[in-house]
Amino acid sequence: MNKTELVETIARRTELPKKDVEAVLNTFFDVAAQVVAKGKESLTIPGWLKIEQTTRGARVGRNPQTGEEIKIKASKAVKITAGATLKAIAKGDKPAPK
Repeated sequence: MNKTELVETIARRTELPKKDVEAVLNTFFDVAAQVVAKGKESLTIPGWLKIEQTTRGARVGRNPQTGEEIKIKASKAVKITAGATLKAIAKGDKPAPK
């Protein structure tokens, strides 16, 4: 499912205009981006997901074509973790909402 399909599905289920649904989703994405950019806090929706900034330390890697060792600099990344409810639905232990 892509963003357009998500907007259409939510609009249909909630009977809200697509324009309003898209505005809410865009605001959610903006807030998530701000939280990740700060790096000091995480955005958590209990049972569903957690979004946070993480730091990867510097390390030595290997060029897969030549086998030569290369130095990889420390970097920042985004970590998204599934919550217990979402994991249970994925495993089939709990039914997905209708």
